[in-house]
Amino acid sequence: MTVRRWWPAASQWSLAGQAIALQILVVVVVVLAGSGLALLDARRDGDAAARQQVLGIATALADSPSTAAALESGSATKILQPMTEAVRTATGIAFITIMTPDGIRFTHTDPTQIGGHYLGTLEPALRGETFTEVYTGTLGPSIRAVAPVRAPDGRIVGMVSAGITRQTLAQRWQAQIPIIVAVTVAALGISLLGAWAIRRRLLRQTHGLRPDELRVMYDHHDAVLHSVSEGLIVLDGRGVALVNDEARRLLGLPEGPVTRADLPEFLRSHDPGVRDELQVTEDRVLVVNRALVSEASGGRGRGDRGMGTDEVVTIRDRTELQGALGELSALQVLTDSLRAQAHEQANKLHTVITMVEMGRPEEAVAVATRELELSQHLVDRLSQSLNEPALVALLLGKTAQADERGIALTVTEDTQLPSDIPLTGQEIVTVLGNLIDNALDACDRDEPWIEVTVNQDDEALTIRVADSGPGMDPRTFERAMRRGYSTKSDAAGHGLGLALIAQVVNRHHGTIAAEVTYGSVVTVTVPR
Repeated sequence: MTVRRWWPAASQWSLAGQAIALQILVVVVVVLAGSGLALLDARRDGDAAARQQVLGIATALADSPSTAAALESGSATKILQPMTEAVRTATGIAFITIMTPDGIRFTHTDPTQIGGHYLGTLEPALRGETFTEVYTGTLGPSIRAVAPVRAPDGRIVGMVSAGITRQTLAQRWQAQIPIIVAVTVAALGISLLGAWAIRRRLLRQTHGLRPDELRVMYDHHDAVLHSVSEGLIVLDGRGVALVNDEARRLLGLPEGPVTRADLPEFLRSHDPGVRDELQVTEDRVLVVNRALVSEASGGRGRGDRGMGTDEVVTIRDRTELQGALGELSALQVLTDSLRAQAHEQANKLHTVITMVEMGRPEEAVAVATRELELSQHLVDRLSQSLNEPALVALLLGKTAQADERGIALTVTEDTQLPSDIPLTGQEIVTVLGNLIDNALDACDRDEPWIEVTVNQDDEALTIRVADSGPGMDPRTFERAMRRGYSTKSDAAGHGLGLALIAQVVNRHHGTIAAEVTYGSVVTVTVPR
């Protein structure tokens, strides 16, 4: 028959249970060992006190002149027996024996032993020494002291022995056992109470998990932190509690401990509840989410600690996607403009055909030629002055888009761009495209116009976009470059234009400046 234990095996205990069991075992061993040592110490102290007591009594009686006089009077027993018994009774020792140098007793606790031979060591006393020893005599094992008795002329005329039996000493130190037991029980009780309190705290801290479960959880936790493709940061009341590898890469954080001062400005404050917020650093576009720890865990963890000030921050890299979206936006603008031009050209073609059918071919040719010349002149001029096809396509698309919105977009005659520019095609589309988009939204609706200039000299590439809008004051312009800014009422997903421009400019150690002169003018300068 298999007998099942009603308690789980030690390996199945929680970390708190195993730690407390070990602590209780150690406490019990220490307390019991301490109690045993206390008993041994009490016995040792009792023996030492007994030696001092009998030594003092024997020395006092041996040094008393009356003792030597009684030994030489011939009536030693009659004189000394009452005196020694009175001293023995008063001091509580077992015996006081006064004897001749040969060891013949004059006094004894048991009168029948008077006249008998003393049982014990006498040689040191005969040499004039006072000593103590443990010896088994007529009353049993005892601690005794022996002192010589000297006559006035210095002769040894007898000896005094005083002793306490081991049984009496045992009774003395055994009387301390109840006190020692009480202290032991109190110490065990306090220790167990403290262990119980520690166990409760450990259960809350470890959620009642076993050591193997904690190890597996740590291994999984460490593996996830190092392999997850999103940046993860945990913030608590003391600072940064945790940063994974991806977060260090995305934010350019140093190795080792990270403080709040190392984080970008948008992460230094306590701001839970942010969802899919776009943030721009010097070289990246990031999507940031922030939540309280209790919210992130769903509040379902065992022993929930309710850490209301702890935040979990997740970060996703959107840099490449943002660049692709910029290029797609430029292509979309070009596609829309081509669609609009196709529609417009269809209208003009119908007009030309109708004029031919009306018998007015000369006027039809003039209309078709004039429109073709205007459009072709812009295409030819941009193609000849700009050696970047993406930029040509962008300007043609933005010109058509501005024309649809009733805005006069002019590319100045100063626009010249060689092939060896410091920016890539994607970067120059990002910079100029966002500047023109901002100008399209910000120009004066009563007198809408935009002026674009792109040129490069021996020192720098200059991109200048002016519009008829009111412009921004320096503080607003600075904020727009750091965190994004939009004048639109539905700014969700907008407001990254200047921040993306600033990102490209900073990457190439350039400058971006805004001023209000003949209009709102934004100038980007990138050194070659």
